[in-house]
Amino acid sequence: MRRYLVAGNWKLNLGPAAGANLAAALQARLAGRALKGDVLVCPPYVTIPAVAAFAQGAPLLVGAQDCSDQDQGAYTGQVSAAMLKEAGCTHVIVAHSERRQYQRETDALFVAKIDRVHAAGLTAIFCYGELLAERRAGRAEDVVEAQLRGVLPRLAHADRGNLVLAYEPVWAIGTGETATPEIAQQMHRTSRAIVADLLGAETARQLRILYGGSCKAANAAELFALPDVDGGLIGGASLKVDDFAGIIDAAERVK
Repeated sequence: MRRYLVAGNWKLNLGPAAGANLAAALQARLAGRALKGDVLVCPPYVTIPAVAAFAQGAPLLVGAQDCSDQDQGAYTGQVSAAMLKEAGCTHVIVAHSERRQYQRETDALFVAKIDRVHAAGLTAIFCYGELLAERRAGRAEDVVEAQLRGVLPRLAHADRGNLVLAYEPVWAIGTGETATPEIAQQMHRTSRAIVADLLGAETARQLRILYGGSCKAANAAELFALPDVDGGLIGGASLKVDDFAGIIDAAERVK
């Protein structure tokens, strides 16, 4: 059985004080519970130390939203994977659709970043998924396959222990739209088949694949009950303790 992962991506929200308050409230909600899966929050860089004071291992973990493709040097404004590990992170998100859109990041850069994440002993959450125009054109599965094939075979080392996938139907992020359970399962099943071809059947069987498109407490149980959906990469709903806890509770019920 794959352990679920509910990961909150705080994006450009919550400074150190507000982030510490949310982490404290979430830790209090989870205290004493033997969860079936893992819970992760990914604050902005400056908020990570404040959150790490509360996220000291199970049941609450802390991650980062991105990292540099370099280890050190004259790279103003960048943060290395090793620095993130020292700050208390266990995971790093790479290739989020907003990084692809706004920073025009490429497969080659994603490979370099994930390799740095792995070299630091951290787990990478690799994001991928199609745009609305691509889905309407009937190209969703082709786009997903190209994104997975453009990165996974080029990694120095990837396995179920250091890699998590997050399927993002980009058309469902922040729009209130959510992929139907049928669409979500189809895309996750397709993703797992591609991973089997690239990394082997056993890795594909054990690798966690998250759903990352407007998952909320109201629809989390339906999505997480799908056989190939192993949790969620949560945006806005991770910024309120009641909403995020509701998603965790949904995962506990169906996983």
